[in-house]
Amino acid sequence: MSELVTLKTYLGTWAGADVGRTAVAQAVTAIAEAGVGIADLVARGPLEEGLASIRGVDPNAGGDAQKELDVVAEERIKAALLPTPTAFLASEESEELIPLNPEGRLVIAVDPLDGSSNIDTNVSVGTIYSILPYDAAVHTDPVSAVMRPGVNQVASGFLAYGPATILVATFGEGTQVFVHDRQTGEFVLARTNVEIPAETKEYGVNQSNVRHWAEPMSAYIADCLAGKEGPRAKDFNMRWVGSMVADAFRIFTRGGVYVYPGDKRKGYENGRLRLIYEANPVAFLTEQAKGAATDGKTRILDIEPHHIHQRIPLVFGSKAEVEKIASYY
Repeated sequence: MSELVTLKTYLGTWAGADVGRTAVAQAVTAIAEAGVGIADLVARGPLEEGLASIRGVDPNAGGDAQKELDVVAEERIKAALLPTPTAFLASEESEELIPLNPEGRLVIAVDPLDGSSNIDTNVSVGTIYSILPYDAAVHTDPVSAVMRPGVNQVASGFLAYGPATILVATFGEGTQVFVHDRQTGEFVLARTNVEIPAETKEYGVNQSNVRHWAEPMSAYIADCLAGKEGPRAKDFNMRWVGSMVADAFRIFTRGGVYVYPGDKRKGYENGRLRLIYEANPVAFLTEQAKGAATDGKTRILDIEPHHIHQRIPLVFGSKAEVEKIASYY
C-alpha cells in the first residue's frame, strides 16, 4: 500500500519556501481545522439544539434568513484565520469585510455554511472559500481586493459535512480531494487531479421553478425530458440535493451539471447564488477539473463583480453539457 499523503504534507510540498504559497497553505489549514469542528456540530444533529433556528428577524448580508449555525460557523472560521496571514475576511453573513491581520497578504471570501436550509434534515452542508492575494499598498480600499474577477483567485475549495468530511481544493494546479480520517484527525489525499467527464446524462436543478424560468432554460430542460425520442437523443437523470456542496461533490465524482438560473420571481431575476462566495470558488475548482462554469452567457471567472454580495445565475460541471446549455442562450 502506498504511503498516505496528508493535507499538511501536500501543502508543505506545494508551498516549499515560497512566502506567498506558505500564506495560502496556512489559511487552508486553518479553514480545514475549523471545518472539523463545524462537522462535529453538524454530526450532533438534533442533540445540538437550536442550530437550525433563525437568528433575529433580519436576513443576513446576502438577503437570506440567518440560521444559528451560520453564525457559529462564521465565528469558528474567523477565529481559525486570526493567526494566519489573512488581512481581511469577507463573509456571506456579514455586510462589511472583517479585519483580521494588519500584516496579512491574503483576503478570503467564505460562505461559512452552504445549504443551511438543510441543517435540521441530516443532509450534507458545507463551507466554501475563495482566496485572493492582498497588497495594502495596491488595495488602499480592502474591498477592491475582493471585487476582482475569479481569475485572480490563487486557491479555492469547499468542505462537505456528510457521512465523510470532504475537502475539495485547488491551488491552480488541478483539483484534489481530501478526506478527514477520524482515527488520525488528519485530512488525507484521496483523489488527485480530478477530471469531470466532459459528457453527461445527468443534470441537477430545482425543477419546481420551471414556470418561472426564461425560455432558454425551459427549452433546455424540455429537451432533456424528451429523452431518446427528443432532440438530445438520450435519456437524462435528474438529481438535486439543495446543498450546492453536495451537488458539486457528486459532479466532481461522476460528472453532471448543476443549474441554478435566474427567474421571474422577485429577488431571483439575477440568480440566487453569490458570485464572490459561491460561484467563483466553485468555478475555479471546476475549470481545474477540466469542467466549465458560466452564467449562461459569460465564463464565471471573467465576470467583474459590482457588489460584494452580488447574485448570479450559475451553471457548472461537465464541459460539453455546460456549453450545450449556453448555446440555448
